Amino acid sequence: MTEKINKFAIAILFLVFLFAVSFAIIKCPLLGPITLPPFQPPKPSKIEGIEKFASEEDFKSYLEESQLGYLAGIGVGAARMPLVKEGVPAPTPLEMPLEAKGAIPERVSETTVQVLGIDEPDIVKTDGKEIYFSQSPYIYPIFWRGFEEREIWPPKTGETKIIDAFPPEDLKIEEKIEERGDLLLAKDILVIFSEDKIFGYDVSNPQSPKKKWEVKLEDNNFLVGARLYQNKIYLITKTQIDTYRPCPIKPLSIDGTPLEIKCVDIYHPIVPVPVDITYTAMILKSDSGKIEKTVSFVGSSDQSVVYMSSKAIYVTYSYFESVIKFFTNFLKERGKDLVPSWLIEKLEKLESYEISDQAKYTEFTILLQRYYNSLSNDERLRIENEIQNRISDYFKEHKRELEKTGIIKIGLEKFEISATGNIPGRPLNQFSLDEYRENLRMATTVGEGFWEFGGQRESANDVYVLDEDLKILGSVQDLGLTERIYSVRFIEDKGYLVTFRQTDPFFVLDLSDQKNPQLKGQLKIPGYSSYLHPITKDKILGIGKEGSQVKISLFDVSDPENPNEIAKYNLDEYWSDILNTHHAFLLDSKHQIFFLPGGRGGYIFSYKDNKLELKRAVSDISAKRAIYINDYLYIIGENKIVVLNELNWEKVNELEF
Repeated sequence: MTEKINKFAIAILFLVFLFAVSFAIIKCPLLGPITLPPFQPPKPSKIEGIEKFASEEDFKSYLEESQLGYLAGIGVGAARMPLVKEGVPAPTPLEMPLEAKGAIPERVSETTVQVLGIDEPDIVKTDGKEIYFSQSPYIYPIFWRGFEEREIWPPKTGETKIIDAFPPEDLKIEEKIEERGDLLLAKDILVIFSEDKIFGYDVSNPQSPKKKWEVKLEDNNFLVGARLYQNKIYLITKTQIDTYRPCPIKPLSIDGTPLEIKCVDIYHPIVPVPVDITYTAMILKSDSGKIEKTVSFVGSSDQSVVYMSSKAIYVTYSYFESVIKFFTNFLKERGKDLVPSWLIEKLEKLESYEISDQAKYTEFTILLQRYYNSLSNDERLRIENEIQNRISDYFKEHKRELEKTGIIKIGLEKFEISATGNIPGRPLNQFSLDEYRENLRMATTVGEGFWEFGGQRESANDVYVLDEDLKILGSVQDLGLTERIYSVRFIEDKGYLVTFRQTDPFFVLDLSDQKNPQLKGQLKIPGYSSYLHPITKDKILGIGKEGSQVKISLFDVSDPENPNEIAKYNLDEYWSDILNTHHAFLLDSKHQIFFLPGGRGGYIFSYKDNKLELKRAVSDISAKRAIYINDYLYIIGENKIVVLNELNWEKVNELEF
């Protein structure tokens, strides 16, 4: 009976230990509540090296050795692919040819992105003459005769509207396309990402759009994200691995012709890692829908971040070093008086075995059981408590040895993997990465949510500078202890970081010395900013929450050692779509205003003279986005478009759908 109890207690202790590890993986949410993923055991170390499979049998052997499961590998999750770069004040208006001035607008806004020249899919696009708006499907009530008290809500199919927008007096719907989804506009080709299909429409004649090509995702394939760069579309798809026939894979078909990726064209980590997905990055020609180049690699379906500069795509993936190795090192440093030397020796030998993690865990529990069985109940209780307390302190000092983020760099010139690396912690989103002068800057949170079963959690936030080979040059560590990152922005040789738990520490970093980055100043204020946008080089706008209201802050960072909140506005709104996507934000530097959508309407704020002033509020509109054409601001909602004159903020026109 005692032996059964001991076995059960050991199993519970180890499961709690593993749960704490897996729990840390999901404790850095972007915003809002967290949905816990399936249990994720830790990942083995030495993941930096990669190579291609030699054959289908090689792929199968890799799967068998890696024990296919839910582990974060080389790849991205189901979130959108943020192929972006930071460090620019705001999107620059489209430049119009000189001969066109007078015939078409001279000033046209673009989708708010993080790098000029790399566009991101969104529900609104404009070329200065037409507005392309992908309207979401919605539901409406139907009252059936005899069932007046019972409402039936069938969905109304969404569509993409082509709207004659300029001049605003001629505002009208020109045509509709039945497909809807996020949009990209590559010259005269409107690209629509619609569930499992991608459509290319020729809109050179907006009144008669014609479908030019169609891409369909094959079964068990999903679109992760897309970006537009130099009229080429960069796609990333994920393919669920078929363990019986893992390759070749067919991510998609173009006009009915499948794209096939051979086994020998798929990369994998040299050290076997549990995987369940094959990712494929590809270049698609916007004019024809043809695939130009591809690169594929195995990974997991866990969420990750993808970032694109003009030279490379960076794919990040989070993982844990060996927990057994971590625990063994703990015993060697802090627990020699708690366990016999033979146990440490056997754990060291166990870590060196080339067997699966599952087999190691089984052997690990057997070894612990053997030791605990040799103890009296009183002594066992003492040892368990000592281990629990000491390992909590040990983790505070060594957490960066356990939680890691790996990075894969895909060079755009040859479109192949050019470098790999890793850093401690995990990034928040695409704003956590930035390429500047051949170096990659990256912000991470490490240790969030760990050891809640025994000791006090102490997370930390770091910023790392890596060279072109993804080797660490320098770092700033331990920013906002016990907090996590809520927003990041890199602008030239400066970095701005917001962490939060009860107050909003706003950190200013000097990254001019890549080998010795430094924390220059910080400011603690109530609430938090979940999106940072540079207004000028020395003025940063923060949008977030304070209590139950949307909060807008204007920071002066001209003196990096003494950042200052020079203006603040609490909006009587619980939520803004900007907290969900930066695409909802619009800055018009000519008129020194910015647009912010809310649940009750759309808001136009002025930041002139370093003050935040609500210039105009538009009610009775489910505001989604705003654009400007010349000196007219178009507020686009689900039910209508309202056009305002930016010179006097009078309404010029309105179009109801």
